[in-house]
Amino acid sequence: MSETNLAGRLDALDEAAKLSRGRSPEGPVQDASDIVRRAGERLALSGDHTVIALAGATGSGKSSSFNALSGTTLATAGVTRPTTADAMAAVWGTELPTKLLDWLEVPRRHLIASGQGPYSNLVLVDLPDHDSTELRHRMTVDRMVKLVDMLIWIVDPQKYADGALHDGYLKPLADHAEVMVVVLNQADRLTPEQLRNTMVDLRRLLDSEGLKKTPLMAMSALTGQGVRELRELIERTVREKTATAKRFSADVSTGAEALARTLGDERVPEVSARTRRELNESTAKAAGVPIVVDGVRNAWRYRGTLATGWPVLKWLQRFRPDPLKRLGLPSRGARREQAQLEASTARTSLPKATPVQKAQLDGALRGLVEATTGGLPRGWAEAVRSAARSNDKTLPDELDSSIATADLHMGRGGGWWPLVNVVQWILFLAAVVGLLWLFLPLILTFLQFPPIPTVYWWNIPAPTLLLGIGVAGGILVALLSHSPPIPTVYWWNIPAPTLLLGIGVAGGILVALLSRLFIEIGARSKANRAGSVLTERIAAVTQSQVVQPVEVELERLKAARTAVARAR
Repeated sequence: MSETNLAGRLDALDEAAKLSRGRSPEGPVQDASDIVRRAGERLALSGDHTVIALAGATGSGKSSSFNALSGTTLATAGVTRPTTADAMAAVWGTELPTKLLDWLEVPRRHLIASGQGPYSNLVLVDLPDHDSTELRHRMTVDRMVKLVDMLIWIVDPQKYADGALHDGYLKPLADHAEVMVVVLNQADRLTPEQLRNTMVDLRRLLDSEGLKKTPLMAMSALTGQGVRELRELIERTVREKTATAKRFSADVSTGAEALARTLGDERVPEVSARTRRELNESTAKAAGVPIVVDGVRNAWRYRGTLATGWPVLKWLQRFRPDPLKRLGLPSRGARREQAQLEASTARTSLPKATPVQKAQLDGALRGLVEATTGGLPRGWAEAVRSAARSNDKTLPDELDSSIATADLHMGRGGGWWPLVNVVQWILFLAAVVGLLWLFLPLILTFLQFPPIPTVYWWNIPAPTLLLGIGVAGGILVALLSHSPPIPTVYWWNIPAPTLLLGIGVAGGILVALLSRLFIEIGARSKANRAGSVLTERIAAVTQSQVVQPVEVELERLKAARTAVARAR
């Protein structure tokens, strides 16, 4: 595998781990992140060196094998156990790769000076016994197993099937079969038939554990049997320089496989149109949309009646409050007013949701969660559930604000009202003129009775003056009392005052009734339009506050699965 391909897989695994964090179990997520970190550190340190470690149980002859393979006596072999206390490295080349050895935390280092050769840039590590009684030794083995490029497991005829080795290391490392070698040491202690039977049994055991690609060799570090074959395998590995890439490729496969199991494989649900509709309907009811729709209908009736009603009666309408103003909503819905409301974070005076409405909204939310979590792994289902409720505290304010700033189009559609108002006033004035005309004779008669003053004439005797005044005043009063009546005017054989009064009253009422009919039609249209506008705005809020967070989680799961597939 090329490093470019490996880098792409590492990036994919890193992406999958980041997307899965907090949703999938922490163990696989952290393991994947650790693989990415280790691979990045290792590839950045040295791409020329190949790190091969010898591992084995106590008494397996691991140190003797190290000496036989390296051609040195660096490793101490003896009867005292454990022999290898700390990891030791032998490096072939012109200088020690200090940073690489520091990263490996190998304290004992030996440079075997050499030019270009079969072992050039080889780092051969002798590990402590994996079954050591010392915890520190076992921890060193566990750590190094994750870092080296290739592992050579040294086993002996007595303990080659030991559970500590197979259950603790070989089985968990089945994905790394290509970068492991199992060597049966001390082959000189077995007869040819015993060796053949032992190798057959060990091969069967390895195959059953998923290690069919792991080479199995026999060797005697004491007599040199099989040492050359193992050296050739090591030389080939060093020459090909693919062990590091293969090692981390196997790591990525293991990490991706473990992470994939936490993501599930069932189809990722989607938020259906039906689920959205049910959520929007319940949310609209809880937010008070039906109340606003009724308010729009009543407000249009109120304003239309106020603008087109008969002047004698419509003044009574002014004593009633405007239904929309009572709800704290825009009185006209003009764009400028709407912009001001949005800028000031407007709020309505709508009543709070009733317990029934809250229960309906909770039921819709539960329905959304149930529809979008079916078949999801537990952690991801919980993430979706939390996402659906993530904006519970701000949702009421967002819904209220969306209603408060909605353009309900109340400033449009009443252009004919002023014309009807003028007609109403003309008819009203006609009725007033007709009424005054009918009562004018009575008014004039009432005004014909002024007080008669007593007049004294200078230099005229009083009795004569009284007599003259009496006679003349009587004649004058008689004349005034019999003033001619106002002539009656007829229009179309109907007295004009009566006609004016009838037209004014009947016409005003008829116009008011016709206007009320058109106002009612307009009120229903406005209510329907307001319902559509408010439903759209409520849907926008539920989309951003409820549905979108859920969809983000679902898309995150899809992205995690895609990334894992690329990593695998």
